[in-house]
Amino acid sequence: MANFEIIVGTMLGASEYVADALLETLEANGHSATIHLDPDIADIPSSGNWLICTSTHGAGELPDNIQQFAKQIKQKALHDVEFLVVGLGDSSYDTYCYGAKTMQELLLNSGAKLLAPAIHIDVLNHPIPEEPAVEWLTSYLQQI
Repeated sequence: MANFEIIVGTMLGASEYVADALLETLEANGHSATIHLDPDIADIPSSGNWLICTSTHGAGELPDNIQQFAKQIKQKALHDVEFLVVGLGDSSYDTYCYGAKTMQELLLNSGAKLLAPAIHIDVLNHPIPEEPAVEWLTSYLQQI
């Protein structure tokens, strides 16, 4: 079974709750995972499976806790990383899920491989974002 590095971008905590639910889902399916709430490229293997779970803040910016990590990604080749993306956002903003879209673009530009289309969860339609995230991840795990 695989090990996943869950990299969290959060301002108000919703992404943390989703990450916890994703961790439980991975473990229930025989995988292991580590959550990184203060991600640093030096602490995360530059190969293997990454699961990005991030919200968007302000006018489409990444949450404060993941901004430095995003800068670090720009400086690193990540050809041995395969990743998934879970984005949380509010569709009433024109910058809906820009945090997740930014992280996906940065990882692709660094040579990482996207394993499945990202899920963008609209908190207006899903006040408990863990539910669609777990459903999406479970569906992905059944396909591998």
